[in-house]
Amino acid sequence: MIGTALLALGLVLIVEGLAYALAPSLVERMLEMLRLMAEDQRRFLGLAAMALGLALVWLARSAGA
Repeated sequence: MIGTALLALGLVLIVEGLAYALAPSLVERMLEMLRLMAEDQRRFLGLAAMALGLALVWLARSAGA
């Protein structure tokens, strides 16, 4: 269980790091867009991202990964 959590965290950090390394100006523009959004829009975006992540984890687990 701990190994799976560490693997997931490592994958998240790899993806985040790639975004900053390959397209730092795009990341800055996205952060500015997030800053300009209303708080309830950011909250909805976060909840939608969590739901998508949960669905992907469920799909991977049910596929036997």
